Amino acid sequence: MSRYDAWATPRVVVGVSGSLGSVTALRRATALARRLGAELWPVLAWEPPGGDPAAHHGPAADLLLDEWQRLAKQRLASVLDEIFGEDGPGVAMHAAIVRGTPGRALVATADREDDVLVVGAGRRGLQRAFSGRVTRHCLTHAVCPVLAVPPSPLESDLVSVHRRNTWHLRMDTRDL
Repeated sequence: MSRYDAWATPRVVVGVSGSLGSVTALRRATALARRLGAELWPVLAWEPPGGDPAAHHGPAADLLLDEWQRLAKQRLASVLDEIFGEDGPGVAMHAAIVRGTPGRALVATADREDDVLVVGAGRRGLQRAFSGRVTRHCLTHAVCPVLAVPPSPLESDLVSVHRRNTWHLRMDTRDL
């Protein structure tokens, strides 16, 4: 039982960044929310470029923060529109943008014991460093169950194609 009232609607909180891993996690979270009769809470975490200390310098800091927040909101809306279109996800949805690092923002949002937190778990290159850190933070600090969704097979195929094409690029473009 949650520390909240027993009649609180269950929530499935999912990290969304627009990456293939987060889209896979969003789709899994949507299916889970349908099965559980839960609300879907897609969350996009954002920070000022250069981190929070950068946001405190200069007289235009508040204007910049407002603009960065607007851009984060626009990005989340764009991803959700691309994935769900006009019909929506088919469950109650409460999209949120949260200022902070992804791991902390997700854990802070999924703060009920009966929430389920869904995160994409990347496996390669920079995605591994980024997603692994977020996933580890969520697994370590969340008060609710955490579902780490592995990348889709399509993502692995795209990474392979990208790697192959990178190796075959011509370094000297003067002949083009």
